[in-house]
Amino acid sequence: MKICSVSEIRELDRRAIEEFDISEDILMENAGHAVYYVILREIGIRGRRFVVVCGVGNNGGDGLVVARKLYSEGAYVKVFIVGNVEKFRGSAKRNFEIACKLGFPIKVIANSNGLDELVVELANADVIVDAIFGTGLSREVSGIYRDIIRLINESGKVVVSVDIPSGVSGNTGKVMGIAVKANYTVTFGLPKIGNILYPGFEYCGKLYVSHISYPPQIQDAEFIKTMINTLVKLPERKRDGHKGTFGKALFIAGAVGYYGAPYFSAMSFLKAGGGYSRLATPRSVVPFIASKGSEIVFIPLNETETGSIALSNKDRLLELIGISDIVVMGPGVSLNEETQELIRQLALEIDKPVLIDGDGITAISKDLSVIEKRKDITILTPHIGEMSRITGLSIQEINEDKLSVLRETARKLNAIIVLKGAHSLIGYPDGRVYVNMSGNPGMATAGSGDVLTGTIAALYGLGLNIEDAVRIGVFIHGFAGDLAADDLGEDGVTAQDILDYLPLAMKYYREELDKVCNKYSIPVI
Repeated sequence: MKICSVSEIRELDRRAIEEFDISEDILMENAGHAVYYVILREIGIRGRRFVVVCGVGNNGGDGLVVARKLYSEGAYVKVFIVGNVEKFRGSAKRNFEIACKLGFPIKVIANSNGLDELVVELANADVIVDAIFGTGLSREVSGIYRDIIRLINESGKVVVSVDIPSGVSGNTGKVMGIAVKANYTVTFGLPKIGNILYPGFEYCGKLYVSHISYPPQIQDAEFIKTMINTLVKLPERKRDGHKGTFGKALFIAGAVGYYGAPYFSAMSFLKAGGGYSRLATPRSVVPFIASKGSEIVFIPLNETETGSIALSNKDRLLELIGISDIVVMGPGVSLNEETQELIRQLALEIDKPVLIDGDGITAISKDLSVIEKRKDITILTPHIGEMSRITGLSIQEINEDKLSVLRETARKLNAIIVLKGAHSLIGYPDGRVYVNMSGNPGMATAGSGDVLTGTIAALYGLGLNIEDAVRIGVFIHGFAGDLAADDLGEDGVTAQDILDYLPLAMKYYREELDKVCNKYSIPVI
């Protein structure tokens, strides 16, 4: 399913109206009916008390359709309109005029003097319908609007938001000072970026999407390049396969004092189905990891004075790269300058797909030309702080518009970039961005990203093309974390737990793919 920005959904509306003669009245009616249907299905209508809070834009018009349909079904409905009703235009104005004729009470709130009545009605309501702003909000919520959203949140009642919770930016998911905390949200046409990215996603509650009669050619518009991470079937595991059949990965990782990162990255490759995992790591590090990961093949390397991988290992590593399918480098290699230089030199010379993570990202961020000049696929897996190093932007600047920053950086570096976090983003050089829906807060723990690197490498080893291997690797990693959290709870989930649940995640993915897809999809009504 594609995800759109505010400007993109406006373009889709324009196309629906101009190319297919689906009038604005029809679109608004369908939007209101979709919200009505979710309320009917999830909550019930007859005999319940509803407060519908509307702005004076099209979102408010949608809310008025909802109010009309609730009223016709036997609900008690009271509408509060925030703002000057003279600003209603087009279909919203027509729905306001219809609502005025139907006889249910409508109260206009122009200033704080109207809040007392709202407080009483909210206290007596069963359900609140939020139709104040919609997706077009571009500035901080203030004044009477801020007061009303606060009252809605403090009411403790079930809240249904129309299109997006009021106060959430449709383009970023950012809370614009304050936002409605909905139990249910019904969005229209396609999900907006603000519906899917955090914190907006959390404010939506249970999210539904209605295509409001958009034809498929609009839903699948080629110019929309952001989408939910779509799952693909894994290649069958060959009955007569051997360890080389399922991928040969080389991990260049570790340093004295950094034992977890190399272990988790190399072992997760095996746990996710990869065949042959080589770990090139400082000689003195090997005994610490070998006692725990005996299935890994170790390549002891010469060390710097601080116990990191020495530059003198370069030729040997290039030989090993020659017999590998994919190379992962950077986890726990330290910030030793000699080792950092080795990473930069290898990045430039490796003629295989390479995944760079952790300290490796710090190394290449000092000279991004080594990535720009690469001929084979490069995968970078930064967290937000590492993305800041790559781009030279502050964390705040990135968070203001993650998608645009990711898209431009992937294009500039000609690299696949996984921007890790809640709903990790996977960006491709051609402008596509996938939003991953698996994972949970318990995965925000040391070593989790190292498990991700090995998982991606394993999916490539199993036979997926590299682009799909990255997407599905990100999903499987999050899915394993979700399985761990289901059994253990989110508190205290460790990288070892995520690692241990990888085989089960792979099993469910292979055997119950339809169920897995449904679990992480957005219901369409």
